[in-house]
Amino acid sequence: MELGISPVITSGLVMQLMAGSRLIEVNQNIKQDRALFQGAQKLFGIVITLGEAIMYVFAGMYGPISTIGAGNAVLIIFQLFMAGLIIITLDELMTKGYGLGSGISLFIATNSCENIIWKAFSPTTLNTGSGSEFEGAIVAFFHLLITKPNKLQALREAFGRENQPNLNQLMATVLVFCLVVYFQGWRVDLQIKYQKYRGQKASYPIKLFYTSNMPVILQSALVSNLYFLSNMLSTKYPGNLVWRLLGSWDQATRKPVWGLAWLVTAPQSVWEALILPHKTIFYVVFTCLSCAYFSTLWIEISGSSPKDVARQLRDQSMVIQGHREGSTVSHLQRYIPVAAGFGGACIGFLTVIADFLGAIGSGTGILLAVTIIYQYFEMFTKEGAQNMMAD
Repeated sequence: MELGISPVITSGLVMQLMAGSRLIEVNQNIKQDRALFQGAQKLFGIVITLGEAIMYVFAGMYGPISTIGAGNAVLIIFQLFMAGLIIITLDELMTKGYGLGSGISLFIATNSCENIIWKAFSPTTLNTGSGSEFEGAIVAFFHLLITKPNKLQALREAFGRENQPNLNQLMATVLVFCLVVYFQGWRVDLQIKYQKYRGQKASYPIKLFYTSNMPVILQSALVSNLYFLSNMLSTKYPGNLVWRLLGSWDQATRKPVWGLAWLVTAPQSVWEALILPHKTIFYVVFTCLSCAYFSTLWIEISGSSPKDVARQLRDQSMVIQGHREGSTVSHLQRYIPVAAGFGGACIGFLTVIADFLGAIGSGTGILLAVTIIYQYFEMFTKEGAQNMMAD
C-alpha cells in the first residue's frame, strides 16, 4: 500500500502547488471549481499511480523482467495500480463525510502505528544463531528474562540486541512521541475582536507547528523521489559517473552506499553518526533547512500566509485587538513566517533526533503519525464540544 499512497500524496501536492502559484485558477468558494479541482486531482493521482507502477517494474525493483517474466511483470503492475485505486477510493469515502479528516493522513498514521506495535509485540520467532528469539521487543524481553539463567545478560540483550527491535529503540520512540505532543502545545494566541458586535472577543492561535506535518511530508516526498530516480538510474547505468553522483545502491540490501542519496539518508546508529561526521552534518543541515523552506513555502501556496489570514479576518469583520485593520498584515507578519520557518526546522530536528536515537520506524514516519493523531484528537474534541452545545 505504501506505493499506492505515494502517488496520491504527490498528485495532491502538485495540484496544490499549481493552484498556489496561480498556474491554474481555482476558486475554492465556488462549488463547480472545487469539484473540478478535486476531480482533476484524482485523475492525476491515477495517472501517476500507473506511471510509477510501470517505472518500478521496468526499473528492476522487483527483479529483472527476463527473470520474473512478462506475465508476472504485468500482474505486478496491475497489483500496484489497484492498490493506488483502493487508496483513492478510501480517501474519497473519508472526504465525503463518512469519517473525519483525510484518508491519506489516516493511512499514514495507521501504517506507522502498525509498524511500532508489531515490532513491540510481534510473536514471530527468529533464529539468531544463539537460539530462537522473538521479534517483538517487549515479548523478547520477557522471554529472555525467563529463559536466560544470567538475568543481567538477559537485560543487556533485551535493551541492546542488534538487528532486531530492542527496548532502547522502543523507549526512544515513546520519548519522541512525548516530545512532539509537548511541542504541539506551543503557540501564541492573538486577541481578536468583532467590529460589528462590541464586547465579543476571541483568540487566533498561531502554533509552533503552524503548517502541521506538511514540511516533513514534502521533505519525505523529495527524498523518496530522489531514492527512486537514483536507484533506477544506477541499476540501468551502473558505470555512469553522473548517475553515481546522484546515488549508488547496494542491490542486495536496497540501500544507498554513495552519492547524494546516501548523504540524505539518516545514520543507522549513533556510532555511524560519529565516525562519519561529514555525512551526519550534511543530513542534519539538509533535513532542518529543507523542512524550514517547505514550511515557509507552504503558507504561501495553501492560503495561510499573513495576507490570506488578514483577508479572512476582514471578511469575518474581525480585527486584532489594539491594531487597526490596515496594520493587521504587518502584525501577522511578525508571527506567521517565524512560526512557519522555525516550526519547520524544529520538525526536521525532531526527525533527526528520532533517527539518531534509533526509534522504531523512521523519524519521518513517527513525526507524521504523532502530528496526524494529534490532529484527530483535536477534531474529536471539537466535534464533542459542538455536540454538547447542540444538546
